[in-house]
Amino acid sequence: MAELQEPGTAERLRAVCGELSERFHERADVVRTLWAALLAGQHSLLLGPPGTAKSELAREVTGRVEGAAYWEILLSKFTAPTRMFGPVDVGALARGEYRQVYEGRATTAHIAFIDEIFKCSTAALNETLGFLNERIYHPENGGEPIRCPLIGAITASNELPSGEESAAVYDRLLVRIEVGYLADPSNFASLIRSAVSRPDPPRRTTVTLDALRRAVTEEVPAIPVPDAVVDALCTLRAALRRKELIASDRRWRQSVRLLQATAYLDGRPAVAETDLPVLTHVLWDSPAQRPTVEREVLQLVNPDAREALDLADTIEELETQLDSMAGQSREALSEWVIKNAHQKLALAGKRLERLREEAAAAGRSTAAIERVTGRQQAVRARVLTEALGVDASTVRAQL
Repeated sequence: MAELQEPGTAERLRAVCGELSERFHERADVVRTLWAALLAGQHSLLLGPPGTAKSELAREVTGRVEGAAYWEILLSKFTAPTRMFGPVDVGALARGEYRQVYEGRATTAHIAFIDEIFKCSTAALNETLGFLNERIYHPENGGEPIRCPLIGAITASNELPSGEESAAVYDRLLVRIEVGYLADPSNFASLIRSAVSRPDPPRRTTVTLDALRRAVTEEVPAIPVPDAVVDALCTLRAALRRKELIASDRRWRQSVRLLQATAYLDGRPAVAETDLPVLTHVLWDSPAQRPTVEREVLQLVNPDAREALDLADTIEELETQLDSMAGQSREALSEWVIKNAHQKLALAGKRLERLREEAAAAGRSTAAIERVTGRQQAVRARVLTEALGVDASTVRAQL
C-alpha cells in the first residue's frame, strides 16, 4: 500500500486559514491576506478600533509557526530602543563592560507582533525603520550592525499615523487591512455565546519554521509572473494615476512578491490576473481611498465582482437608511421594510449568488462577491432583528 504523502506547506497554510476563519467571524480575507504577506516576506498592518480582536488574531497567526522565535511589544511614546532590541547587561556593566542582551528581543525574532506601531518613540524610530526595512539593528555601543532573522511583522493600530515620523513607519507596511466590528447579528450572537460555552479544543494545524523559510526564500519567488499580469499591473497603475492615487515604485515592486505569495497559497503554478484583488490592501494611503482602488482593480480583472460592488452600494444605502430610523416605532420600521428593504435585499442576494456561481464556473476569484454577500446577509440580519424584532440567535436560519 502506498504511503500517504505529508501535506505540503501551502496545503497546511490553507488548513490554518480555514481554522482561523472558523474561529474569527468575518475575518476570512484578513487571515488569508496576513499569511500572504508573511509568505511574501513583507509586513502588514491591522487598522481598526479597539476591541476588534486585532491582537488575538495576530497572535493566532504567528503562533502557527513551530520553532519560530516570536517577539511581541506594545509601543508607547516612551519606549526606548533597548527595550525593543536588547537591554543593557547590568552584570557586565558592573564589570566595566557594555553589553546588550539580545535573546528574546526583536533582534532574534523570526516573527514579530508590534501593537500600537505608530506610537513608536522618536528615539526608537530609526532602529525600527532599519529593523522593518533592512532587518538590521545598530547596537548602542556603535558596533557592527546585527542582521535580524525577521521573516515578517504583523503590526496593529487604532488610528492612522499623525506625523511625518510615524508616516515613515507606515510606508514600510506593505499590506494594510481594515478591521471593523462584527456586522452580522448572528455572528455577534455566536460571539456572546462563546463567552459562556466550553467548545471542543479547536483544530490546530501548524507549519515548521524551516518550511516557512523555504516557502519565503525559494518556493514563492519561483512562481512565474506571466506577461499578461505585468501588462495588467501597468494598466492598473495608469488607471489609479488618473484618479490621483500614486503608489511608489518600491510599493509596486514589492506587490509582485505578494501576488506570487497569493498564487502559492492557492496552490496554483503561476500568478494570474485573478490574484490582483489582494492589491486592494496595498495601493491606498487612507481608508477613504480603498473603495476607489478596489473598483479599479475589479474593473480590470473581474466583471462579476465589479457588479457585486454596485450591489454593495445599494446595500450600504439601505443600512444608512436603517441607521437614520433609529428610535422610530416598530410600525414605521416594518412599513419601511415592506416598501423598501425587503425586496431590494432579496434581489441583491439572488443576484450575488448567481454572480458567485458564474465566477466559480469561469475560474475567477469569488472573494469580493463573498464579501459583499456577507454584507448583504449582515444588513438583512439587522433588518430582521432591529426592524422586525426577530431573535438574533435564529437569524442565520432565516437568511
